[in-house]
Amino acid sequence: MKLPSRYYKPLAIGAPAPFSEPPVTLERMIHFVPPHLEKVRAKVPDLISRVDVVLGNLEDAIPADAKDEARRGLIEMGRANDFGGTGLWARINCLNSPWVLDDITGLVGEIGDKLDVIMLPKVEGPWDIHYLDQLLAQLEARHGISRPIMIHAILETAEGVNNVGAIASASPRMHGMSLGPADLAASRRMKTTRVGGGHPAYGVLADPSDEADAPRAFAQQDLWHYTIARMVDACAANGIKPFYGPFGDFSDPEACETQFRNAFLMGCVGAWSLHPNQIDIAKRVFSPDPEEVRFAARIIEAMPDGTGAVMLDGKMQDDATWKQARVIVDLARQVAAKDPGLAEAYGLAS
Repeated sequence: MKLPSRYYKPLAIGAPAPFSEPPVTLERMIHFVPPHLEKVRAKVPDLISRVDVVLGNLEDAIPADAKDEARRGLIEMGRANDFGGTGLWARINCLNSPWVLDDITGLVGEIGDKLDVIMLPKVEGPWDIHYLDQLLAQLEARHGISRPIMIHAILETAEGVNNVGAIASASPRMHGMSLGPADLAASRRMKTTRVGGGHPAYGVLADPSDEADAPRAFAQQDLWHYTIARMVDACAANGIKPFYGPFGDFSDPEACETQFRNAFLMGCVGAWSLHPNQIDIAKRVFSPDPEEVRFAARIIEAMPDGTGAVMLDGKMQDDATWKQARVIVDLARQVAAKDPGLAEAYGLAS
């Protein structure tokens, strides 16, 4: 365990110091791009203005014989584009794969000055974060990277869920965590082939009625409620961000939106978008409601210094609600800077 006095010290001579406060960034959706496909890379300049994060995927969904091509494609994509306020992330291969070392050294060496976050799959415990943390520091020092690259862990094994708190606190590089339901289902030996979402056989049956032959109501439940709650608690306790991961049924946008909204209500700040039709769903779900933004602005206006108490529409507002209002308005300002339509709805258009 690191001593508190050394927690924010660089792990290599010449590496940038870790962030003591993580950057404030808008990340409603992490949009996955397969960088080995040239036709997909050609769409990235247009995509940058539509999404909050562009992620080059090097792991699952990339064939084994296309891994090197995907890495080269991501490097080309990073060099060729100005991402501005849109994040550039990479999901590397897992640490026990034959491709991961080339992923890390190649990306940091070639586009480390543009790369914001490395997403690490199948994290089992803090030791996985410690390994990547040290290696990134060495490579940043070697290549003169001035800003630390952050780490985002995917929670997709039973051991990872068991160690979620230790993972969240493993390094000041920790950006956040995402739920990885498909691999987690396999790790747990769950009997589902779905990627996220519920299952029609997983639910609660109402008690029998006194009436003979009366049908018993059945309510489908969320397979991932427990895991999301554990992940959100671990992230909140350590000041990092929790994300819902993928929703694999592109043909059911209503179910996707419901799953995203459940995660949002539980504390997640964003989700993965694997298909273009999920981008607007994530924008809609993970952006604050205009009416709520306007009410939050009224609280701040009524309590400029955040002290005391006032009544608004028959409801008491005090320092606690003022803090909540600041969170909502600050998020709305980030959204407004990216989305002119919502800027107008929030009353923040310039």
